[in-house]
Amino acid sequence: MSDPHPQRAFPVSWDQFHRDARALAWRLNGSGPFDAIVCVTRGGLVPAAIVARELGLRLIETVCIASYHEYSTQGGLKVLKGVAQELIKGGDGIGILVVDDLVDTGATFKAVRDLLPKAHFATVYAKPQGRPMVDTFITEVSQDTWIYFPWDTGLAFQPPIAKETTG
Repeated sequence: MSDPHPQRAFPVSWDQFHRDARALAWRLNGSGPFDAIVCVTRGGLVPAAIVARELGLRLIETVCIASYHEYSTQGGLKVLKGVAQELIKGGDGIGILVVDDLVDTGATFKAVRDLLPKAHFATVYAKPQGRPMVDTFITEVSQDTWIYFPWDTGLAFQPPIAKETTG
């Protein structure tokens, strides 16, 4: 039996990702003030660098959470490194911008929101399940879409979207 909701592929080039991350910075400009960025590693490193440049932020921290396993399924969360305590003012995250590449189910952002409940959460791409966990995003994609980020791919032939119907 075939899957009634086949997973869709959404390949993103470096140029497209850079444009989308700059669009995120544009949208965030005026939402602050932000004292620092906390990026969710690893996917948040690239958009955080772009947003930091565009917004003139120099203080960048990481929160390291492993959630995807084997690049195909989302598994349990494991916090590998939390946020530096001196960055958390009063334990609430005011003035902190949390950046990631994608919000999928929202589980990762929920874990970070538990650490920084009043931080502003931003991501380049959002899926419907995770969208309530993010304050600002640029592009929404369907839940069954797998985004191929430029740092995860190489140049290779891509088969046509439509399946061949002739024999």
